[in-house]
Amino acid sequence: MAAGQAAEAGASVLLLEKMSRPALKLRITGQGRCNLTNTDPLEEFLSHFNGPFLRQALTRFFAPDLVAFFKALGVRTVTERGGRVFPASGDAQEIVDALLAWTQAHGVELQTNAPVERLIGAEGRLIGVESRGRAYRGDAVILATGGASYPATGSTGDGYRLAAAVGHTIMLVRPALVPLETTGNAASRLQGLSLRNVRVRLLVDDRVQAEQFGEMLFTHFGVSGPVILTLSRQAVDALRAGGRVALSIDLKPVLDEDTLDARLLRDLDSQGKRQFQTLLKGLLPRSLIPVCAEQVRIPLDRPAHQITAAERGRLRAWLKDFRFEVTGHRSFREAIVTAGGVDTREVDPRTMASRRVAGLYFAGEVLDIDADTGGYNLQAAFSTGWVAGRSAASGP
Repeated sequence: MAAGQAAEAGASVLLLEKMSRPALKLRITGQGRCNLTNTDPLEEFLSHFNGPFLRQALTRFFAPDLVAFFKALGVRTVTERGGRVFPASGDAQEIVDALLAWTQAHGVELQTNAPVERLIGAEGRLIGVESRGRAYRGDAVILATGGASYPATGSTGDGYRLAAAVGHTIMLVRPALVPLETTGNAASRLQGLSLRNVRVRLLVDDRVQAEQFGEMLFTHFGVSGPVILTLSRQAVDALRAGGRVALSIDLKPVLDEDTLDARLLRDLDSQGKRQFQTLLKGLLPRSLIPVCAEQVRIPLDRPAHQITAAERGRLRAWLKDFRFEVTGHRSFREAIVTAGGVDTREVDPRTMASRRVAGLYFAGEVLDIDADTGGYNLQAAFSTGWVAGRSAASGP
């Protein structure tokens, strides 16, 4: 986006690509479907980020502009649940192909297998870059190297090193939108089970820090899925700070304690001669039943009419507070985005220009900007790329 916008604005543009093919990371976004953006209004959209830095970039190039941009390139989009916008084809490759054709049509020169090792400066401003021992001179440099997540696609944190070498502050880099690891064997026993319409609370030192409603997934190491990914940034930071981190899952969020208790009483009365496991079939997915029975300490073959008030209380509490201790998180190899990066206080939000070094601009995840899952992060990349490209072409 940055290269194409700069070229469209009249600049002569060289795009240096580290990998053998461009846009490898874009090809795998949204599980290969490419969740381009979200239809949330601006204020709601901004609330999903870790700060207000993007307000001016989003004001200049926002979701409707992005949809119109791709429509002009022949890409039709669809809006799905939660305002998520995808190419109608459901194929991220269509987005990659459209961008490459567009940049080529505007004269962008693409060089692959060309990792940038150094930014070249003189008299307080950048005058070019060095790649594989060769210097490339230019009036402006846009750093759009991504973060450190999914390193197999080329995102190995190069941009942080390059920016730091010319005087920029790098905020602590860590995984975000990342699956979490839990203690015990309950999660591994539930591997593959997806829960919908649950409320998950993040607790740090037994205090609720955040909560999300939606879908989650159990894995062989712990938990993942949309609500877990959204909560993961705070979980990662809390773990780094030495806090005790836990997740509390409310399996019946639409029922308060009294209503749930009344339902359990009714079920126990109406199914008194049946076994406890039969009652649970009306409450839980099959694979969750043995885990529930173990944790509430009620034998599966216990007749319902023999379940005591205390046991009913344990079941009710468990259904509202199925808890896991979080011990860690997955690596950058499994993180959707990177938190941290170039300090945004050192970047002009109107132009994406460095406040430290003349001629340097930033776009995308190399900046300390990250958001929830749902199309927000890609829109941020496109918006900052749009602004950086146009600003770099017009100069200071």
